[in-house]
Amino acid sequence: MAARIDHIETSGTFSLDGGTWDVDNNVWIVGDDGEAVVIDAAHDAGAIAEAVGGRRLAAIVSTHGHDDHIDAAPELKARTGAPVLLHPDDLMLWKQKHPDASPDGDLSDGQVITVAGTDLHVLHTPGHSPGAVCLYAPDLGTVFSGDTLFNGGPGATGRSFSDFPTIITSIRERLLTLPADTEVRTGHGPSTTIGAEAPHLEEWIARGH
Repeated sequence: MAARIDHIETSGTFSLDGGTWDVDNNVWIVGDDGEAVVIDAAHDAGAIAEAVGGRRLAAIVSTHGHDDHIDAAPELKARTGAPVLLHPDDLMLWKQKHPDASPDGDLSDGQVITVAGTDLHVLHTPGHSPGAVCLYAPDLGTVFSGDTLFNGGPGATGRSFSDFPTIITSIRERLLTLPADTEVRTGHGPSTTIGAEAPHLEEWIARGH
């Protein structure tokens, strides 16, 4: 059986630079009836574990280290035994939320995570945070963009450890080069496609945020 994509939405808060905001997060689960990976263990380990069900959880992949994308990761690991993976450039963000725990493995550009016979290619896409990554699944015609690219433009770059020119470079060189019909499954809000977003790059640059 080919891998499928399951989705749940969880709700909680995002805190950085002394502020806290209510957020709804997309949690993506890629796998078949036997095994799966979770992309971004946000807010509710119980709900995520229920969505995984009886499948073996091979990994908990973090697109970046902001607390709303990793807050449930240690508990989900405790429930399932799955390793938590994060790009090392975001370890300082992880430690703000989980000072007494560490990820179990590093994500790196070009790394391939295989689940249910489907390859997830790790694309390092800094800008929203230094260690932000996207996961491209060519067999599924999908890229999981975390908070790098949304329906309507790039992720936010107004807080610590973020940079607008860097995220624009990441989007231009790593994402907009993917096939136009690639579905972009985002960290928050509705999905989009590469083809729908690509024509707006210059608008985003002119807007500067």
